Amino acid sequence: MQISLSLALRVLSVLLLLLFATGCAPYFNQPMKTSRAAVGAPTPANEALVNLPPPQQKVVAAVYKFRDQTGQYKPSATGASWSTAVTQGATTILLNSLEESGWFTAIERENLGNLLNERKIIRSTRAEAEQITGKPEPLLPSLLFAGIILEGGIISYEANVVTGGAGLRYFGAGGSGQYREDKVTVYLRAISTSTGEILKTVYTSKTILSQSMDFGVFRYVKFKRLLEAETGFTYNEPSDMAVKEAIDKAVQSMIIEGMLAGYWRPQNKEALESQAVKDYLQEKQDAQSSDIHGQLMAQRRGMLGISLAGGALRYNGDYADPRITPMAEAGIRFSTRSNLSLDARFGTGELSTQVNFVRRIVYGELDLNYSLFPMLAHTPYLQVGAGALFSGNDIGDALGNLSVSNLDSYVKGGLGIEFMATRRLGVDANVFSSYMLNDAIDEVERGRFNDYFWGAKIGVNYYINLYE
Repeated sequence: MQISLSLALRVLSVLLLLLFATGCAPYFNQPMKTSRAAVGAPTPANEALVNLPPPQQKVVAAVYKFRDQTGQYKPSATGASWSTAVTQGATTILLNSLEESGWFTAIERENLGNLLNERKIIRSTRAEAEQITGKPEPLLPSLLFAGIILEGGIISYEANVVTGGAGLRYFGAGGSGQYREDKVTVYLRAISTSTGEILKTVYTSKTILSQSMDFGVFRYVKFKRLLEAETGFTYNEPSDMAVKEAIDKAVQSMIIEGMLAGYWRPQNKEALESQAVKDYLQEKQDAQSSDIHGQLMAQRRGMLGISLAGGALRYNGDYADPRITPMAEAGIRFSTRSNLSLDARFGTGELSTQVNFVRRIVYGELDLNYSLFPMLAHTPYLQVGAGALFSGNDIGDALGNLSVSNLDSYVKGGLGIEFMATRRLGVDANVFSSYMLNDAIDEVERGRFNDYFWGAKIGVNYYINLYE
């Protein structure tokens, strides 16, 4: 028997949804045939390097060696690997970056012996020619000498700085993904050849991403008819491109630092106020407040904020067959410079079942939030709180019953996450459970536990007063 068309369409839909939802660029770049040699692609940092303001005069720079100083080999899960973790040709990469910047005249020093031998051959050949012809041969021009020497190297390679993954499989179908980040660090220093003074030292780092994703289906769709399908991809960021990007960034940093210190000058003085310099200074300032993963640590949330949210409630009590019903709320948030914030919220919603029970509620509550990463743009948080609600057959009835006798109090616990979309606006998602302190909201007192209700909501927090 053939597999039904609807089942095939469902499998295909799930496959496409998974691929598009997980960043499928590598999946659609699968090589189906051998490719031809191509010009090397520029790194993301290369654009900032080549677009720097032009120099007043190029600086003659020598690079004797700029190599891997980590001594590390590629990490391997299957056994020893004798391949080095990073490229051994960093000197060549640095010379290329110096040329692309347009600020330096790079001279050969790594293989100086080869150059001197070739010059000896030239002199010897010209001397022999002069003896044979009797005509004087031109003298060989003197070698350029360097104004500065660039030293340093790749000084750190950290494997598995961040690892993780996730997966889901249900009834024979599912997928999973894993990722890993390594980190390479480059130091570069400029030395004056006339005095031996170290003029500037800069360092940059670059993460190297590896990720894999897979999806598969394995289930019986008919008697003796087994459906099996799988797909996926693995992506490893080239380590030499990561080293190239780190070196490009180091050269850009060295040029701007030297401009600001007056060691070399741009063609126009206005270049010191150019956007490229301003962006670099802002990046440098942000780096002083960043953690080891490069995430900016700053006071992002203001002291006072206004909150709006919408979501759904689900009643759990003495009646069966609960319904999921809408809710809405508004509130005020008071944040501190620490991990704590306080919410005062007012809202309305409905608790009901399929039959027999419907209650419209109006509530107010105070919630204390503990943010795990308050200095980051996104932070999960834990929430505890307490509140009181009034209930009735409709919202008018609930508001008309604002009396102490109609008051039902509850305690609350929840989890949430907030993401700062802009400097003032945060997107907030939250799930919570509210446990009533009595068992009277549905007017039936039965069982060991009081009535309670679940809720999930998403909203925005707009911060009015920002911390400086």
